[in-house]
Amino acid sequence: MERSEAYGFSGAMSGAFLLSCLLFAAISRRQRGPYMDEVFHIPQAQAYCHGRFLQWDPMITTLPGLYLVSVGVVKPAAWLLGWTGSVVCSVGMLRFINLLFSAGNFYLLYLLLFRIHQKNKAVSGFQRILSTLILSMFPTLYFFTFLYYTDPGSVFFTLFAYLMCLYGNHKTSALLGFCGFMFRQTNIVWTVFCAGNVVAEKLNDAWKTELQKKKDEKISSKKGSFSDLTRILQFLIKYLVSPKNLITLTALTWPYIILVTVFFGFVFINGGIVVGDRSSHEACLHFPQLFYFLSFTVFFSFPHLLTPTKIRKFLQSLRKHPVQYSLITIISLFLIWKFTYVHKYLLADNRHYTFYVWRKVFQRHELVKYVLVPFYIFASWTFTDTLKSKSIFWILMYFVCLLAVTVPQKLLEFRYFILPFLIYRLNIPFPSVYRQLLELVFYIVVNAVSFYLFLNRTFRWENSDEIQRFMW
Repeated sequence: MERSEAYGFSGAMSGAFLLSCLLFAAISRRQRGPYMDEVFHIPQAQAYCHGRFLQWDPMITTLPGLYLVSVGVVKPAAWLLGWTGSVVCSVGMLRFINLLFSAGNFYLLYLLLFRIHQKNKAVSGFQRILSTLILSMFPTLYFFTFLYYTDPGSVFFTLFAYLMCLYGNHKTSALLGFCGFMFRQTNIVWTVFCAGNVVAEKLNDAWKTELQKKKDEKISSKKGSFSDLTRILQFLIKYLVSPKNLITLTALTWPYIILVTVFFGFVFINGGIVVGDRSSHEACLHFPQLFYFLSFTVFFSFPHLLTPTKIRKFLQSLRKHPVQYSLITIISLFLIWKFTYVHKYLLADNRHYTFYVWRKVFQRHELVKYVLVPFYIFASWTFTDTLKSKSIFWILMYFVCLLAVTVPQKLLEFRYFILPFLIYRLNIPFPSVYRQLLELVFYIVVNAVSFYLFLNRTFRWENSDEIQRFMW
């Protein structure tokens, strides 16, 4: 990092943290007590603070990573600073843990952008810092920086594991992956993603060697064509059935294999992936979740994905491949018809934005979910098009992980999209400074509206005296 870039990064990080502290103070003044899921998380963390590690709230569905880290930070700080009484493990103190995770995420995002795009010499230090600032303010994640939720810590350990994987420190990566798993069980998918990075790199090297042997450079230029995909699948099968290759891959990914084995052992002993209350977290094949995620991504990345050039190229692709797109349309319609699920929370809890998205869009008419299929197909195309700089094996690996982390979820919940969105956004080419600035302004506006609604547009339910607030 050059000196000017170091100064710029320090200034951006300090400014972002100062802004977060001011917002933290405003939110803590308005909402002093636990809100929403905090009514489960905060008492559980406070029980751990008092040494009651066997006490467990059965309504909590995640492992105790957040509470263990909180106690590990707050208790030594209280001892060093002489804090006593109710201030130790208070609501404000516990929420501040996520503010620290947010600062860590800022640093990790910068390091990941630097590592992933290090070969692109055209990227300036200003662009890296600007992209880091944008992603650190990603609205769905940034909002939960100020509440005692698992999301900031879950993102921190997962991004840290990904960074260590990219640097080849796979044992450290697997250990950090375990920490991420302790925050949210579905993070095991991103451990598989880290292992998949190693496998994809080896497959890509072997594929290049195969192309060189055949002296058929045209194959690589036809990425996405049916014949090319067939050749790649044949190569993939041939490569993976080789005992020598399997031994090599196992030797490279054994830390991840151990962690995945531990995960399956946990699922077997626990009787499922969810701890505590399982009645509202049943797994199912909810394929439209992939469409919701793609729509979510287009919305938050519209400066890069929803451009006249992209739309024109998509229309050209439609004209060139009408049969393929017709088949995709039929499959999409079938998946929506047979695999759309509506969770009871989505229909009942009017504090979440998803409640209004569902009511204002999907519940307007029974046919709306089918009418949106052309947009879903465009979203899929433009999403994949921005990843064309990655190897075909990386893309396949990412989509497998994306399906694994979204499709089994019955509840439409934007928080479930945070990590797959960040992984995607980190790996697409750097957009122009103009598009980055447009994205930053958009995020600032969305965050401003979200915090305004949360702080000022409160309401009450008929059967409750508690103040209710809008949130992601």
